Amino acid sequence: MKIKSLRLLFISSMLVVASTGLAYANECIAPANPGGGWDFTCRQIGKVMYDLGAVDKPIQVTNMAGAGGGLAYNHVVAERNDDEKLIVAASSATTTRLAQNAYAGMTADQVRWVGAIGADPGIILVGAKSPFNSLTDLVDAIKKDPNSVAFAGGSAVGGFDHLKPLMVLQRAGIEDVTKVRYISMSGGGDAITQTIGGFTQAMSGDMSEAVGFIKSGDARVLAVLTEERVPGFDDIPTAKEQGIDIVAVNWRGLYVPKGVPDDTFNTWADRLQKVADSAEWQKIMADNGLAPFTKVGGDFQGYVDQVVAEVQKLSKELGVIQ
Repeated sequence: MKIKSLRLLFISSMLVVASTGLAYANECIAPANPGGGWDFTCRQIGKVMYDLGAVDKPIQVTNMAGAGGGLAYNHVVAERNDDEKLIVAASSATTTRLAQNAYAGMTADQVRWVGAIGADPGIILVGAKSPFNSLTDLVDAIKKDPNSVAFAGGSAVGGFDHLKPLMVLQRAGIEDVTKVRYISMSGGGDAITQTIGGFTQAMSGDMSEAVGFIKSGDARVLAVLTEERVPGFDDIPTAKEQGIDIVAVNWRGLYVPKGVPDDTFNTWADRLQKVADSAEWQKIMADNGLAPFTKVGGDFQGYVDQVVAEVQKLSKELGVIQ
């Protein structure tokens, strides 16, 4: 019933476009209502593509909310598998939900992952008075006693905020991470407050949630989970610099239907790369607190495959999925 209703909404949106006389060569589906992160991705990337001349007509944005991105994913796989003019906004939440079978049997290999060109960096944060001065200090303490450190985060158990520190610890050589405590809060701000107050020893979240606390001196970031240091926060080291090879960010990117030809996939990848390289996109990232994170084409496909496999493994260990 939900899928049938969705089709009717989609058809009605096409009729509105036709009645207004607008001519769109391509379409971007935002799997959420207007105003969210996926909507931002479609509208901003689409605008820059048109401004740069990468596409010759404005890209139509279709909002298709439902099932945390699942309705849009099903629509693409089931009904538009060979649509060469379609792109779809995605993020880390998309691949996490696919890895945890939240899309009712859908899998990440049913589409093609074009790329990501910006991200909200993952962080591991402690209070200003914490005895931990580096990510290594924190990891060493957990190795000695897994119960000595509790992480707070804004996602549910099994969500991305929970998985980030566990991926860090696994990369650091801790095999059984199920003993590490995680406390789910209603949002990142609450998780930081708990950590600053000493109720938890560390917080797992995103940079955008912590900026105010960092600038006020109430909190310190032990590591940013990006390839390189984040502009504007150049004094915060990456986990990689501290010997832990992990990248965990809430990236903003696109996928296309599985059935499109290689030439079409490469064309969309080239268009996305042009956006990533543009001064216009650099300003959009700076204005919206995004860090550089550019993986396009085959490089991004490999990254998605790795992350999905890792999230599946961790989720099974935690009992989130069977």
